[in-house]
Amino acid sequence: MNPGPSGPMPIVGSARGPGLPSERTTRIAVRRAFVVMKQGYLGAAADIAGSTGAMLQRKVRTASEPWELWSLRAVMLASLPAEHPRTPEHRKNLQRDLDTIFDATAP
Repeated sequence: MNPGPSGPMPIVGSARGPGLPSERTTRIAVRRAFVVMKQGYLGAAADIAGSTGAMLQRKVRTASEPWELWSLRAVMLASLPAEHPRTPEHRKNLQRDLDTIFDATAP
């Protein structure tokens, strides 16, 4: 009887390996969409005054996954000042970015 390979089997296409070209392309596209979304969140948070704005900016800067930004969406949208001229644009862009990133990561 032939013994199995010594050591763990390599996992192809995982976070440890490069995967197929289409997988790499998808990961790069998702990462780019996340960066765009993070920049949009930072821009919106910069228009929110006081400690809420500072807290949101800090949380957005430290976010490393899309779900972290998604979890801030309600506070972010509720905190945008109604009288600010960029608020409608921020609302539209934040929703668009959320739709884009979660559509790209759907199975």
